[in-house]
Amino acid sequence: MVTMAHYIYHNMLSKNQIKYIQSLSRKKGRSESGCFLAEGNKLVEDTLQAFDCRMLVATPEWWAQHPTVQADVRIEATRNEISRASQLSTPQDVLAVYAIPHYTLNEATLASQLSLVLDTVQDPGNLGTIIRIADWFGIRHIICSPETADVFNPKVVQATMGALARVEVHYTPLLDFLARMSKEIPVYGTFLDGDNIYAKELTHNGLIVMGNEGNGISDALKPYITQRLYIPSFPPEATTSESLNVAVATAITCAEFRCRSIKI
Repeated sequence: MVTMAHYIYHNMLSKNQIKYIQSLSRKKGRSESGCFLAEGNKLVEDTLQAFDCRMLVATPEWWAQHPTVQADVRIEATRNEISRASQLSTPQDVLAVYAIPHYTLNEATLASQLSLVLDTVQDPGNLGTIIRIADWFGIRHIICSPETADVFNPKVVQATMGALARVEVHYTPLLDFLARMSKEIPVYGTFLDGDNIYAKELTHNGLIVMGNEGNGISDALKPYITQRLYIPSFPPEATTSESLNVAVATAITCAEFRCRSIKI
């Protein structure tokens, strides 16, 4: 274990450090540094044990309450200094720079679990909310197409509300991924012409594919969907919204799967 003596402690935030933290709002900056940004008291406290912390910037009050928190670089800063580096409209007492983790996608493990597959979900808020939904329903793996929003975008990180510490997000070409998966693993998708999800028998394991906000599941992936589901509106004859937000549809779908696994 690294001891406190190895840490570098600063009592102010330099211009170069502010510039570096700001660069993490851009994918290029994250790629070059191998790091991402998390901000806010609860988010940082929920994620500190999950990721390698390269830099921790906090007010004197925060440090007084967390004197033993570990980080490669520890910086004491005022709220005003933090606001110069922050991506939030209302900065809080602490921000953390973490090393981007690298996960191994174990397809054998996925066979026994329920996992989400995201086909070009592009809105950062939707992606962050879906990660939070996955965490709530005990789904530990999300497989994303390369075109899906970057999970380490600060907007996504904020929207996860700390769920990023418990859900592994993988990026891989989905056509290749689905082609490699065993034909015995059910692959679900939501469609307007699918079977009523409330009446459908659902398994405890499988892949749930959720599509793009505007276009749904891409045509190329449709042949791999073995179970087509539909979330009906109520009452059936009423005029309603054209479609559900992808995060809302994900929540309903995950809830139905977990409902089937509970014995009442």
